[in-house]
Amino acid sequence: MSLPTVKIVSSPVTALPFNEQIEHILKWANEHLSKTVCVANVHMLIEAHWQKELCTVLENSDLVTPDGMPLVWMMKLLGVRKQNRVAGMDILVALCQQAPERNVSIFFVGSETEILEAMRVRLKREFPHLQIAGMEPLPFRPMTPEEDEALIQKVNDSQAGIVAVSLGCPKQEYWMGQHKGKIQSVMIGLGGVFPVYAGIHKRAPFWVREMGLEWLYRLVQEPRRLWKRYTKTIPPFVWLALKQLIAQPKSQSWINGRP
Repeated sequence: MSLPTVKIVSSPVTALPFNEQIEHILKWANEHLSKTVCVANVHMLIEAHWQKELCTVLENSDLVTPDGMPLVWMMKLLGVRKQNRVAGMDILVALCQQAPERNVSIFFVGSETEILEAMRVRLKREFPHLQIAGMEPLPFRPMTPEEDEALIQKVNDSQAGIVAVSLGCPKQEYWMGQHKGKIQSVMIGLGGVFPVYAGIHKRAPFWVREMGLEWLYRLVQEPRRLWKRYTKTIPPFVWLALKQLIAQPKSQSWINGRP
């Protein structure tokens, strides 16, 4: 049965509280189902609006979490009154806390060797019972078919229930879509979570996140990489979101998959 969703701009976003979304991920992981979880923010939804291929990936994903507060606010305006934020870092921490109780291991794919090793040290310190099924950095070039097949075999042989993927958006979303049905695990695109957890970047304070200003906090840390992305995606999102709110009647049922 499909989970309830709300369409924002052009893409579906799962309309369930944080704890319920985590429970679905762990249930699938325990059963070794090949599933994809996209952690969506304004940037991802605008890229999906412009790129049909990415929009299709989100539509075919089993769960699309509202990572950014603008998505949460939009969902509340569309009738999902009790929706809360389901952010990548919080997903990682919750899974690391609960996975050992469910006998679920996690395989980390992507990023760089140095970042993965720093993550390993912190994970062992904070979650000593967590089973790390493997850590595999990927090359900054397209993998050969032989390399890709070897990686699939390695992940499946590890019996990992969850594969945390850090390749950046939209590369990681395309990667997960291409490997659905091949990797027998729940694949979750966690993008910039890896370097933050490794201590390379700092996460915004709670009050900054709740005000929806995490993008500004990140921009201060990485201005060269992020300024163009934000100027390209934030204004279109505001415009398209306003158009959606104005165009749709309030009496319409927004939630798909739920009576």
